[in-house]
Amino acid sequence: MSTSTKDKYTTADGYSYMTKRMVVSKAQAAGKKAAKAAMDTMGYVVTVQDGWVVRKNEDGSIERIKQL
Repeated sequence: MSTSTKDKYTTADGYSYMTKRMVVSKAQAAGKKAAKAAMDTMGYVVTVQDGWVVRKNEDGSIERIKQL
C-alpha cells in the first residue's frame, strides 16, 4: 500500500488536513466579506472595539453604544 500524497495537505486516502491556521484564515475572510456586505446594505456595522460595542458608519464615524 502506498503512502504517497497529492500535496502536503492531502492524505493517501484523499482526505485533506484542516489546520487551525486554515480555519482562522477562512473565518477572518468570511467575517470581512460579511462586514462589507452589511456596510453596503445597511450603511453601518455593529462590532466590538477596545472594550466597547460600537457602530461604525459608512462615512467613517464611530458611535459608542455600550461599554463591556
